[in-house]
Amino acid sequence: MIVEFLFGALAVVVLATAVLAVISKQLMHAALWLVVTLGAVAGVFLTLGAELLAWVQVLVYVGAVVVLIVFALMLTRSPTAALSAEVTGNQKVAVGAGVLAFLGLAATFIAAFHGEQIQVDKPGTAARIGAALFTNWVVAFEVLSVLLLAALIAAIVLTRKEDES
Repeated sequence: MIVEFLFGALAVVVLATAVLAVISKQLMHAALWLVVTLGAVAGVFLTLGAELLAWVQVLVYVGAVVVLIVFALMLTRSPTAALSAEVTGNQKVAVGAGVLAFLGLAATFIAAFHGEQIQVDKPGTAARIGAALFTNWVVAFEVLSVLLLAALIAAIVLTRKEDES
């Protein structure tokens, strides 16, 4: 009973802070709301009994990706004052695209799992997940790390003034 309550409470926190991360008008506040969202997702993993995934969530996403985002915000010297996130007048189009994406994903999820219960015979161990990550998914992992590095370098180059050498 308490696990279900914790799961529901963490799910509400995830949804609320994810919305706050998206609608926040200050970039640093949005990044901090993202930290809370990802931390609550790690809590959801804990309630589901996936301790390894919870630690990976904390170490990789909270510890690395959000730090990368915060460093990119600080290094690019972009304006972080209020209203800096409003760079275009396409808010209504973005909301529409987000709603359409949500509806499409929800329809796909419902069509795939409608009325089914997933039974897990043997839960994944750290050894099995590590073996899968470093055999089948190692190329994707490395490509993602290079992509994040390239995005950070591109952000620095694009925001650098011409008179700097």
